[in-house]
Amino acid sequence: MCQGGRLLADFTAGGVEKPTVPYRVEPSMTMTADGTWVVWARKYARAADGGMYVPLTAGTPYPADAVASCRAGHDHESPQPDCTCGFHAITEGRAPMQASPGRLLSLGLPALELDVVLSGRVLAFEWTATGVLFRAARQTVVRVRPPESRWPRPPELGGQLARLAWRDPQSSRPQRLHVPSPPTVPVDDDAGVCATAVRTAAVSQSS
Repeated sequence: MCQGGRLLADFTAGGVEKPTVPYRVEPSMTMTADGTWVVWARKYARAADGGMYVPLTAGTPYPADAVASCRAGHDHESPQPDCTCGFHAITEGRAPMQASPGRLLSLGLPALELDVVLSGRVLAFEWTATGVLFRAARQTVVRVRPPESRWPRPPELGGQLARLAWRDPQSSRPQRLHVPSPPTVPVDDDAGVCATAVRTAAVSQSS
């Protein structure tokens, strides 16, 4: 489990109103194309069959979009400040995540770096000097890549929304779509062995 330092924020993401968060959390807030505010973060995991992912410390596989429940058996909604439940992810603010892909691979852990958006209840903790550790109720994997690569943030999540047309296109009709709710899974999650090289810095910051 990843354990950060001081609790920085406890807020709800996934709505049309931007949550009020401390300045250290602010760079991770991102507006989606449909105008909802989510948290953008990263983590490591292993690929599993059926489009599932497994924490590097093993545990229950989870799908690309899911809501967390407490694996410890506590009767509470995930996450809670006094528990370790929830989806874990980290950010280094505006700097790249200081992890060591070579070390992950040398440990025999074929890893993928996941870009995820977090919503529902989100807890933010001190991580490194500029980074933040998140634990969240819902996690959606939006991009997957090998850990040695560095892809830029997709433009459609950067807060720049397309202009709306003044009127509907000719012959257009309203589309009624049903988006199913994500499954709820018991999660024993980590951000990827706590992002290896970040671990030492995180402990020193929280002490």
